[in-house]
Amino acid sequence: MGFLHRHIEALVFCSSDPLGLEEIQKCLSEMFESDIPVEHLEEALQALQEQYQSDTHAFSLEKIAGGYQFLTKPAYQTSIAILQKHQSQKRLSTAQLETLSIIAYKQPVTKSEIEQIRGVNCDYSVQKLLEKSLVAIKGKSEGIGRPMLYGTSPKFMEYFGINDLSDLPQPKDFKPEENEIGDQKE
Repeated sequence: MGFLHRHIEALVFCSSDPLGLEEIQKCLSEMFESDIPVEHLEEALQALQEQYQSDTHAFSLEKIAGGYQFLTKPAYQTSIAILQKHQSQKRLSTAQLETLSIIAYKQPVTKSEIEQIRGVNCDYSVQKLLEKSLVAIKGKSEGIGRPMLYGTSPKFMEYFGINDLSDLPQPKDFKPEENEIGDQKE
């Protein structure tokens, strides 16, 4: 079954986005003109993940955003950080991060709802997030004027390294500060 490993490896390597199991199965079934059982694909993916865990590789095969993708191992973080510093135009501004977090937690949400929470106009931030494909238009609201509804895209999950929106920190994960104004210590 080594040939299957190599074909999966090639597909994942060539894909710019995380490649889902269904898409892998569809491509290989078309290529071999035969149905490839999901169990065989899962076994091959597991074997590839184990193979790339060794120290002989600078990257590993990871399941992320509902698919599989090759990612650089943490030991090479410094090298990658230098490269990313040179590509800093892809960074998000504070306003974009605030806008994106509101969209992630409140989706689907209209621009006016985002502006109400942030207290400032967010046209530019939403436009930049759309350009970076971190946000997508999810439809139109039933409200007056039928404004656009915004939500996160699969690229958002890839960018932040999560598989599902439930992986986002939940408010219960945040601890209130001790000794807030008005609170009394017991």
